[in-house]
Amino acid sequence: MSIKEFKQHFPKLILKENEPLSLYTYTKTGGPADVVAFPKTTEEVKDVVGWVKKESLPLTVLGNASNLIVKDGGIRGVVMILTEMKQIKIDKKKIIVQSGARLIDTSYAAYEAELTGLEFACGIPGSIGGAVYMNAGAYDGEVSEVIESVTVLTLDGEIKTLDNHELEFSYRHSRIQEIQDIVLEVVFQLKKGHTVEIKERMDELTFLRESKQPLEYPSCGSVFKRPAGYFTGKLIQEAGLQGKIWGGAQISMKHAGFIVNINHATATDYIELIQHIQEVILEKDGVKLVPEVRIIGEDQ
Repeated sequence: MSIKEFKQHFPKLILKENEPLSLYTYTKTGGPADVVAFPKTTEEVKDVVGWVKKESLPLTVLGNASNLIVKDGGIRGVVMILTEMKQIKIDKKKIIVQSGARLIDTSYAAYEAELTGLEFACGIPGSIGGAVYMNAGAYDGEVSEVIESVTVLTLDGEIKTLDNHELEFSYRHSRIQEIQDIVLEVVFQLKKGHTVEIKERMDELTFLRESKQPLEYPSCGSVFKRPAGYFTGKLIQEAGLQGKIWGGAQISMKHAGFIVNINHATATDYIELIQHIQEVILEKDGVKLVPEVRIIGEDQ
């Protein structure tokens, strides 16, 4: 496959060849993709999926790449990044959002429309599609609580709508992880609220996030899922691991549940540090830490 051939099929599509994915991930790590495509419409997404299938090429779909580690060898085939699909519409008590829009922006759109239910998401930087994929949540809220339906594109090119029940949400999980459909649009069902109360809650959660999370450094967000009966950060602290440096990566001094890029870290630094944490905690506490962050791509 050549970029020239791709452009011949999709002359209006934004395409980049041999593009470092470190430019897009929140960790600022990750090797190159053969081709990165930035569709702006559902039709473009459908066309790319159809062409990639016809050419028997690998396809990887990304949103905001905030809770993601791309390995240093990068990704072969076509990477489709959906951040150009970011329209947000209000319809009475519903918000209809394209999958590339940020969850943060959606929560503020809800506030401006005097709709309550998304305040918990005011600090989550991921895309709407990514939020559905992993049932993103914070501060006792999850997107599964306010999603009415999700429009998806199957890898066979069929567009269909799944209701909340069909998505089989659970902690940091949705059925999308198994079926690999591409999220195109999400409908949130919210409630009428009071602007002052919504803003007060959002300000409170923003303060908590800024005071407890290492936002001053690149990171992949919360690294591990919360093990039943434990707090991950506390386990890591009590194991004496907080502040540990591995290559250019460090277990955050501000919040031990985060790994930050302090000195040109590689994806390998992140992955090896994650594995080290898992080994230490399993041996010390008998607790198996499961990554919340998604790790994809090829080794260098």
